[in-house]
Amino acid sequence: MASTSEILTAERILAATEEVLRRHGPAKATVVDVARALGVSHGSVYRHFRTKAALREAVTKRWLDRTSQKLAVIAAASERDPEARLRDWLAALFEAKRHKAGDDPELFATYTVLTDENGGVVGEHIAELTAQLTGIITQGAGSGTFSVPDPAAAARAVFQATGRFHDPCYAREWTRPGVGEEFTAVVDLLVRGLR
Repeated sequence: MASTSEILTAERILAATEEVLRRHGPAKATVVDVARALGVSHGSVYRHFRTKAALREAVTKRWLDRTSQKLAVIAAASERDPEARLRDWLAALFEAKRHKAGDDPELFATYTVLTDENGGVVGEHIAELTAQLTGIITQGAGSGTFSVPDPAAAARAVFQATGRFHDPCYAREWTRPGVGEEFTAVVDLLVRGLR
């Protein structure tokens, strides 16, 4: 059982779930495995997450939120030039996705399965990212850096146009020689279009 110095929290459960998923994969990982890793009963886990699906959805959201939070810092730096922020934001997104795929390929594969299961969480993640892009492009349009009539539509277009550099289905290409130069060429083209 969890000691009083280590109160069972949703965050502890999610961290343990991530480790269990890394060890067993999404097909074999169970709530009992998570509870065992925490030294608690599976009922204790269910008090925080009512179903296995809810636990898997929460751990997927946590994984996606790590990227969103890093990007939010760049998006919120409104004192910076919008073009530089846009470039930095896109580069940070690409780098975050490459690190997730390259640093822990087993966990990345696990999360690829989980994101397929949790389309709503993925949709919210994409909406959050495009909202961040919209904010950057809106500020750029307001300052005259960008000339776009509809910043939200432009943000969606930029997100879609750079999909090859952040959509997990392209992960195998992210380590290919020359992919960095290809990314820069796409971003340069998009920035010229926004101007």
